[in-house]
Amino acid sequence: MARTTPLYQAHLDQGARMVEFAGWSLPIRYGSLVEEHHSVRRAAGMFDVSHMTVVDIRGADARAALRYLLANDVDRIREPGQAIYGCMLDPRGGILDDLITYRIEDDFYRLVVNAATRESDLEWIGRQLVDYDLSIRERDDLAMIAVQGPDAIGHVIDVLDVPDLSGLKPFRSLGHDDLFIARTGYTGEDGCEIILPNALADPTWRALADRGVVACGLGARDSLRLEAGLNLYGQDMDRETTPLESNLSWTVAFEPEQRDFIGRAALEQQNSDGVGHKLIGLLLESGGIPRSGAAVTTEHGAGRVTSGGFSPTLECPIAIARIPLEAEGSLEVELRGKKLAARVVKLPFVRNGQPRKGLMNA
Repeated sequence: MARTTPLYQAHLDQGARMVEFAGWSLPIRYGSLVEEHHSVRRAAGMFDVSHMTVVDIRGADARAALRYLLANDVDRIREPGQAIYGCMLDPRGGILDDLITYRIEDDFYRLVVNAATRESDLEWIGRQLVDYDLSIRERDDLAMIAVQGPDAIGHVIDVLDVPDLSGLKPFRSLGHDDLFIARTGYTGEDGCEIILPNALADPTWRALADRGVVACGLGARDSLRLEAGLNLYGQDMDRETTPLESNLSWTVAFEPEQRDFIGRAALEQQNSDGVGHKLIGLLLESGGIPRSGAAVTTEHGAGRVTSGGFSPTLECPIAIARIPLEAEGSLEVELRGKKLAARVVKLPFVRNGQPRKGLMNA
């Protein structure tokens, strides 16, 4: 039996088509996926992301523990409420999960991890941090709503009666008791993610809908993040890949040298040996829709599509693919026995709601 979020009835009332995702019953779409996608790029849309897992880590050793647990360094966080994005690795450098870490106070950090890896993440965190002086608490009493798009912040300010968020920098947050608003998202657009008590989720969602914020499902969330060139765990990265071959080198803090973290030795070895593959964007101006697993042929060897789909903004098929490091320019993607020409492009595909400059005529 799939779990339901506090917004389940609201989804049904809005006519959502529900699917099972990572053990949860969630909306895939409410009507037109393309219209939901455009609402985020052009105005404001909202997503139920209550299936994501919020984990609070408190205690005297919280900072030291997270410096060991994560490849990114929480000492990069300079002020309370600031966050960093990064990966939790195994000793081989494989990505166990990608997550956001907020520093709430000096001895209080909040992690937001993926639903599909919830159980393994909690087990891993508990096992790795057992000797540290801290507490680990999963916050299943909290829901999470992402409001995204150029008009998102104005709607959130009015509905939640909070201070002007427009001056809040990306990856910063405001917290008051169990109401937590972060300037983060997974669409490539402006907006925020709201963590709030379960009981407040439904009225907040309905109030945003009354203001014209469009309810969006998993389908639009995926097409938006794909256009923004954002990785999806389980497709573009997993335990068999490292950050260095997943466009995530920038999230690995090798400095200072004296900081040890899980997977560091493996990444240093990979840096020394050289990374054999890279994650890139592909543009297909005709033909079918590339899907995860599709074979990619290059002059330097084989690759594969990790994520693909139709881009409503570009009005053509796009994909993220892992290919040999030396490969560039044009290549071919195999779809249903046919090889279609594709062009390697720099990610993201879309920035600030528009095709990245020069993308379509490069």
